[in-house]
Amino acid sequence: MATIAFIGLGNMGGPMALNLVKAGHTVRVFDLNHDAVHAIAEQGAIPCPSSCGAAAGAEVVITMLPAGQHVRGLYLGESGLVETVAQGTLLIDSSTIDAESARVVAQAAQNKGLKFVDAPVSGGTAGAAAGTLTFICGGSDDGFAQAQPILASMGANIFHAGAAGAGQVAKICNNMLLAVLMAGTSEALQLGIQNGLDPKVLSQIIKVSSGGNWTLEKYNPCPGVMDSVPSSNGYQGGFMVDLMCKDLGLAAHTATDSGSATPMGSLATSLFRLHAAKGNGRRDFSSIFEQFEQQNTNKG
Repeated sequence: MATIAFIGLGNMGGPMALNLVKAGHTVRVFDLNHDAVHAIAEQGAIPCPSSCGAAAGAEVVITMLPAGQHVRGLYLGESGLVETVAQGTLLIDSSTIDAESARVVAQAAQNKGLKFVDAPVSGGTAGAAAGTLTFICGGSDDGFAQAQPILASMGANIFHAGAAGAGQVAKICNNMLLAVLMAGTSEALQLGIQNGLDPKVLSQIIKVSSGGNWTLEKYNPCPGVMDSVPSSNGYQGGFMVDLMCKDLGLAAHTATDSGSATPMGSLATSLFRLHAAKGNGRRDFSSIFEQFEQQNTNKG
C-alpha cells in the first residue's frame, strides 16, 4: 500500500480517489472545493490545506485538473510540485490536456530526477465510480511500470501509448471519434423517429447491424431507451457538453500541428459548440440528440 496525494476531486477525481481509499492506500486529498474534500474525508481520506501539503511525504501524486494551464501551474508554477516533492515521488496526471503541456511537465520532472506519467482516462463518471476506467498512459517504461499497480485500483484497462504526451494524443483521438459517433447515432435515431419507427426497436436493430457502436451499447442518447444513462435523467450527470467541446478543441489543435485532415471531427466540433451556445454546456454530451430533434421539428 502506498501514500498517495490526490489533487482535484471533481466528478471524476472524487470517485477515483475513493477507490484508492477502498483499496487500502493512505490517500491525502486537496481541492479548492471544500465540500468535495469533506465528502471524501468522511470516507477515510486525509484532508490537506494545500496541494503541496497533500504531496508532502507522498510516494505518488495523482492530479485530475480541468485544463493544461492548471496542470502547468500546479507542477511548474511558483512552489510547484516538481520543485517541492521528495526525490523518488511518482507524478501521475489524469487530466485531459494538450499533449505539449504533458511533454513540458514531463521534461521538467525528468530534469529533477522525477518520473511523470500522463494518464488521461476514458469511461466517464460511471467508470470512475465502479473502478473500471481505461487509463491511456504516456511516459517512460519505468514510469509506466511504477504507475500501473496504482492505476489498477481505479481502472480495468491500462495502456502504455508511448512516450510523454502519447496518452493525451490517444485520448483526444478517442474522444473525437466518440463525438462523431454520438452525433451520427443521434442523427440516425431521429431520422427513424421522424419516419415512425420506435427508437427502442431501431436501436436494437442498429446495435447488432453494421452501424453498431458504443453509444448504442452503453450510452443511448434517446430518452427512455436505456435505463441509468443521462438521456433518461434529463441529460444530467455524465460528461458535459463543455468538456466535449474542450476535448474537440484539443483534437483540432493537434490536427493543425500535424497537418492532419479531420473533416468529421471539425463537423462534430461545430455541432457541439452550437449546442453549447444554446445553453446546453453543462448538460451531458448525449443531449446533442435534441439538436436533430429541434431541426426536424422546425421543418414541420
